[in-house]
Amino acid sequence: MEERKCSNMHVLMVPYPSQGHINPMLQFSKRLSTKGVKVTMVTTIFISKTMHLKSSSSLPSSLQFDFISDGYDQGGFYQVGNISTYLSHMKTIGSKNLKELIQKHNSSDYPIDCVVYDPLVQWVLDVAKEFDLLGVAFFTQMVAVNYIYYYVYHGLLKLPISSLPISIPGLPLLEMKDTPSFVNHPEFYPAYYELVMNQFCNIHKADIILVNSFYKLEDRAADSMSKVCPILTIGPAVPSFYLDKGVPNDKENDLNLFELDSSAIDWVKSKGDRSVIYVSFGSMVCFSIEQMKEIALGLLASGSNFFWVIPNMEKKSISKELVEEIASSGKGLIVNWIPQLEVLSNKAIGCFLTHCGWNSTLEALCLGVPMIGIPQWTDQPLNAKFVEDVWKVGIRVVVNENGIVAREEIVRCIREVLENDVGREMRVHAKKWRELAVEAVSHGGTSDNNINEFVNKLKRF
Repeated sequence: MEERKCSNMHVLMVPYPSQGHINPMLQFSKRLSTKGVKVTMVTTIFISKTMHLKSSSSLPSSLQFDFISDGYDQGGFYQVGNISTYLSHMKTIGSKNLKELIQKHNSSDYPIDCVVYDPLVQWVLDVAKEFDLLGVAFFTQMVAVNYIYYYVYHGLLKLPISSLPISIPGLPLLEMKDTPSFVNHPEFYPAYYELVMNQFCNIHKADIILVNSFYKLEDRAADSMSKVCPILTIGPAVPSFYLDKGVPNDKENDLNLFELDSSAIDWVKSKGDRSVIYVSFGSMVCFSIEQMKEIALGLLASGSNFFWVIPNMEKKSISKELVEEIASSGKGLIVNWIPQLEVLSNKAIGCFLTHCGWNSTLEALCLGVPMIGIPQWTDQPLNAKFVEDVWKVGIRVVVNENGIVAREEIVRCIREVLENDVGREMRVHAKKWRELAVEAVSHGGTSDNNINEFVNKLKRF
């Protein structure tokens, strides 16, 4: 069969409509652009109204955006407030509009050849197959998390879990606190449990399965999962500027759902090497007022400089008095949202106090920054387990009997990472993983080779 030219190939990229799922697929799209592939990124009309996309001049000319309705154009998920209703409506309305979008492109000079989709919107694969297109799953979370969900879906791990520790080939032995929240407490999150399990309902129809990780980071998990569900690791899907610099003008995650406060970068740059704790818990973690107080008082008691990202919607959880105390201390700065990679890459950052979301974890690994993990839900507990016990680049906080991380525990962890020999070892390990991440995406690396394998299959399709 004669191979086609890359410039004739057109990929439709369909992420789950949230920032943490869109950006990895956008970064992967940029990688594809260096191979000469045209990409159209599809997301919802609501996201198009709220996203703060950098100037299109920074994006490859072969990458464009298109938008479809999920039935909630004014508020997305927040408009309905019920995940089950939202997902059901998105499937009904979204699949109809996605079909119309594919038909529009197929009548143009650049018909669609392949649909890459986030398995959280598994119905997209069925739409792709209606048009006889190549269907490619793109998991935005780590291999180990997806493998656990695969085990649960196929009844290989029975819920509720009755025997500890949990043993799954390729993974470390797990305690209950290490498992994803939808496995640990499925009854608390029935709609989300169904969402993550349904990722595998039609995965056997996918032509290729991609994962946003890199092989040496999860070699044992990747080898084990590939025996039952063949996968290709193509990450880390992080802007190329911080890795191999192989994608022109690729310095930041281009899409943000919050206004950025870039002026605060000057505050970080004014501090000494490894003297600042960067604190951010992502866009979806909501702490109680009591927990926010303990974190604030722990940061103040540590005596260290700290830079804390608190989105405006979460500021209700921290008292005005504490905000004023932080400001008057001369040690702390609170901002709404910042370019995280630019902060993490600064030599002033000594550690990252994080919720251990997968994107944040990957970014810290890629930039060699040790972590203090305060995982809350979804995949975060397992990410924190790997951070502490497998990759040895951080420490996980201990929660007290009331489910709170006390201020004293915050201080203990900060001092262990910044001051003790253990912290120095973490920095050594972090540097190693950064070097391996660069190796993976560079020419001839495992992720680069896997992306080439995907492109070659596309050529032959």
